[in-house]
Amino acid sequence: MKTPHGKGGRGEKPKDFKNTMRQLISYCKVYLPAIIIALILAMAGAVFNIIGPDLLSEITDIITEGMMASIDLDAVVNVATLLAFLYGLGFLFNYIQGFIMATVTQRVSKNLRSDLSTKINRLPLKYFDSTSTGDVLSRVTNDVDMIGQTMNQSLSTLVSAITMFLGSLIMMFYTNWIMAIAAIVSTIVGFGLMTSIISKSQKYFAQQQKELGKLNGHIEEIYSGHNVVKVYNGEKEARETFHEINTRLYTSAWKSQFMSGLMMPLMMFVGNFGFVVVCIVGAVLAVNNMITFGVIVAFMLYVRLFTQPLTQLAQAATNLQSTAAASERVFEFLAEEELANESDKREKLEEAIGDVEFKNVRFGYSQDKMVINNFSATAKAGEKVAIVGPTGAGKTTLVNLLMRFYEVNGGEILIDGVPINNLTRENIHELLSMVLQDTWLFEGTIRENIVYSRNGVSDEEVVAACKSVGLHHFIKTLPMGYDTILDDKANLSAGQKQLITIARAMVDNKPLLILDEATSSVDTRTEVLIQQAMDKLTVGKTSFVIAHRLSTIKNADLILVMKDGDIIESGNHEELLSKNGFYAELYNSQFEEAS
Repeated sequence: MKTPHGKGGRGEKPKDFKNTMRQLISYCKVYLPAIIIALILAMAGAVFNIIGPDLLSEITDIITEGMMASIDLDAVVNVATLLAFLYGLGFLFNYIQGFIMATVTQRVSKNLRSDLSTKINRLPLKYFDSTSTGDVLSRVTNDVDMIGQTMNQSLSTLVSAITMFLGSLIMMFYTNWIMAIAAIVSTIVGFGLMTSIISKSQKYFAQQQKELGKLNGHIEEIYSGHNVVKVYNGEKEARETFHEINTRLYTSAWKSQFMSGLMMPLMMFVGNFGFVVVCIVGAVLAVNNMITFGVIVAFMLYVRLFTQPLTQLAQAATNLQSTAAASERVFEFLAEEELANESDKREKLEEAIGDVEFKNVRFGYSQDKMVINNFSATAKAGEKVAIVGPTGAGKTTLVNLLMRFYEVNGGEILIDGVPINNLTRENIHELLSMVLQDTWLFEGTIRENIVYSRNGVSDEEVVAACKSVGLHHFIKTLPMGYDTILDDKANLSAGQKQLITIARAMVDNKPLLILDEATSSVDTRTEVLIQQAMDKLTVGKTSFVIAHRLSTIKNADLILVMKDGDIIESGNHEELLSKNGFYAELYNSQFEEAS
């Protein structure tokens, strides 16, 4: 099965950062105490790391003084023990905060996925008319993952980095203000150089993504229509276009990767440049007896603690932007208008006879453009009603209205005299089976696909349904028979897949049946078998058959001919042919094409 590639949150900017972050905090409010504890622990861990250089400075000074006479090992051990304890405590705090944040983020991600899954089932079908499947999937997977990753990593990193940055700044000024200024100036110079290079490299990264998108689009387009390209001798033009895009991608990718490769050496340069400045300034001050040697050692560590958080802050800020964009998409989806709540509806049809009536039905996908203008028709229980007409006449729309996938703008539809608006959608779907033009099979055995969502179906019923559609013999030739797994490796034709969905409808055995172009994917011989099976399937059921091949609905009790949202003719096959109207014109044109 082909997986759509939808947009993720990475790299996007939110429309309203503050509001989106408020929504995310509100969504996580149950876990806020745990998150706050984790962030306090992260802050405490950073503080312990900041204290470390000061204690190392003290050890250095004790050793330096002792070199003139004898080293006070007890003092060294005491300070070293305290240092080890603080570093150990810092590790423990970071471990606990990591455990808390991992637990919280996974629970938030799980809740978001559950809420999105529930939301999908509550959305009206019209939402999916204007939104791609890939986009919805991206919100459930990519965007939720982005939120989880940032909460788990960036929040604690952000707090630790801010604490580390401010703490090391304070400690540097506390230790020696001259060396603090020297360290800060050297860091600013180094980061200024790095920022200048990064700003110039951004355009190459953007160009690389743009060209990569073009290349992917070109390859997918050419190879999905490979036969057409070959037939029209378009290989040369396709190859030239590919090489043009590929060359531009090479140029931009080389430049962006080269710039990216400079980042680590630049970071090392910033750190080493800071070390050099600290050593030079420290040496001058030490020679003039203004500081001890331990201060130089402390500052060499403080420079590292001061520069490291700057990179982390920049990365965390970028991740927060991406997370806000992902959160915005998730909360936009959760805020979409849902189907009306039906918990107050008490009327229910346990067993329908099968009478269906459309009374002056009006419907449009938008208010200003009606698809069904004034549709009225009656189908008696057990009748086979065929709906025919040109593309866009409103045939499929009618059955969508019957199943309440959409709500009518005017008029009403009744089942056994009960308006369907008085029934829950679940109740209506309990009365209907459906076979569509597009087959839908899930990854599972053939038996599981046929029995889908029904309990207590015997193997005999499954076999009987497959025999009726002429599928049993084929299934028995498979190594695992009815236990054959249907997945990407299953070599089934479009017709065989359609036969499985028809067998599913047979096993479902509902009083109302909808067949929307059910035989469109099969050959003529298979169509005859299916037609015979359909005749058995429709016995005692009210069936609505949408067909373009008019030869398949000759035996319908009633044929409704639709054009531009209205019924322009109705009757059985012979009656409509004798009228020599629109139906006769459609039928004769197909007959001429067939001959």
